[in-house]
Amino acid sequence: MKFVVWLPLLIPLLAVPVARRVTARLGPRTAAWTLGACSALLGVCSTGTLGLLALRGALQITPVAALEDISPRFLDDHTQLTLPVGVLAAGLLTGTAVAAAAVAVRNWRELRAAWQAADTASGELAVHPDGRPYAYALPGRFGRRGRIVVSTAMLRSLNAGEREVLFAHERAHLAGRHHLFLTCAHLAATLHPMLRGLREPLTYALERWADEAAAEAVGDRRLAARAIGKAALAAVAPAGRPRLVPGATCGPVPRRVAALMDSGTTRATGPRGSRRRLVAALLVGCLALSAASMLHAANELHSSVEIAESRTDFR
Repeated sequence: MKFVVWLPLLIPLLAVPVARRVTARLGPRTAAWTLGACSALLGVCSTGTLGLLALRGALQITPVAALEDISPRFLDDHTQLTLPVGVLAAGLLTGTAVAAAAVAVRNWRELRAAWQAADTASGELAVHPDGRPYAYALPGRFGRRGRIVVSTAMLRSLNAGEREVLFAHERAHLAGRHHLFLTCAHLAATLHPMLRGLREPLTYALERWADEAAAEAVGDRRLAARAIGKAALAAVAPAGRPRLVPGATCGPVPRRVAALMDSGTTRATGPRGSRRRLVAALLVGCLALSAASMLHAANELHSSVEIAESRTDFR
C-alpha cells in the first residue's frame, strides 16, 4: 500500500489550523456547519485509514488470508512493515472505538438523567427551584420537543426583557439541534487527537448563532448583549447538566458580547480578501485530498485482493 494511505492521518495537522482561521471570518451559522463537516469528514477518513491498514496487516496472516482464498505472498506488497503497522493500526482502531463508545454512553446517560429531572414539568420551560443560577437547552428524546431548563435563581437575576433574550437563545439551540454538532465534534476528537482543536471554535460558533437569533427575536442587539453578559456573570455549572448540551453561558462570553455590540460588517477586498479565499481553497483541498486518499487506498487494497484471488498456483 503506497504512502497515500497515510495522508488522512496527517492532513488534520494542516486542516485544523486552516479551518480555525477560515471560520473565524465566517458568519456563525456557516462557521458551525463548516467546523461540524470538517470534524465529521476528517474523523471518518482517519478512522477508515486505520481500518485499511489493519485489514492489510491481517491479510499478511496466512489463516486470515485463507478466509479469502488467497495467499499473502500474492498480495502486491513489498515491505516487511505491513504486519507490524497493521497490528499497531488495529490497536489504535480498537482504542478509538472504545473511547467513542464511552463518550456516546456517557452522553446518553447524562441526557437520560436530565430528561427524567425535566419530566416533572410541562410545556416549553422546565423551571428548577434552585438557588444556583443556570440555564441550558435540553434536546427532546424520541421525537419529543426539547425544553429550556432554567433555575429560579437565573430567572430572578434577569429582568423581563433579558429573560426573553435568554429564552430566545435557548430556543435557537433547540431549533438548530446544536447538541448534535457538539456530539459530532467530541466523537471526532476521540477518533483523531488533532480534531480536538475544532471543538472550541465550534462551541463559539454555535453560541454566536444562538446569540444572533436571540438578538433578531427581540429586535435589540444591546439588550441581547446585556442579557448574555448578566446571565454569564451569574451562572454556575449545575451538577445535572449534560456536558454536550449548549447554553447561553457557554463559550467565550466577552467575545460574544463584543460581537453583539459590533453590528457593523466588513467585506474583505483586495489582497486581504484574496488571501482569505486562498486559505478557504486550501481547506477545501485538504478535505478533498483526505477523502480521495482514503478511497484510493481502499480501491488499491480491493484490487490487490482481487489479483491475489485470481492466482491459483498456490492451491
